Amino acid sequence: MQLRDRLQVALKDAMKAKEADRLSTLRLINAAIKDREIAVRGEADAVEVGEPEILQIMGKMVKQRQESARAYEEGGRLELAEKELKEIGVIQEFLPRQMDEAEIATAIDAAVAETGAASIRDVGKVMAALKGRFTGQMDFGAVGALVKARLS
Repeated sequence: MQLRDRLQVALKDAMKAKEADRLSTLRLINAAIKDREIAVRGEADAVEVGEPEILQIMGKMVKQRQESARAYEEGGRLELAEKELKEIGVIQEFLPRQMDEAEIATAIDAAVAETGAASIRDVGKVMAALKGRFTGQMDFGAVGALVKARLS
């Protein structure tokens, strides 16, 4: 089942079960996807937002909520931090499993070999290969530093 379909089924189930917090989060996900579709509608080669882009949107939503939860905890607003963490849990239900450090290292080595990267100038090629294959499965902010270290 496609990710978009899974989101719709989960939305309907949350409505039927009267799960207000889950429903709210699922609606936020759908709103973010629709916003992205509206943004690309004006482009000449506009097509429906695909699954990799939806995963990217959801990954960004998780990062935003992690930052908010951290800020709320520092400010002593634990109830708001808890709400953000619950939203992260709902979003992560639809994201692929995150890769561990060993899997990331193996993926980086494979991408370096595949692209023929030899120097720090080839970081972009390696990152493009990784993003094409592992969208939603790793934090590319952290992986960028690992790729640079590997090519240095």
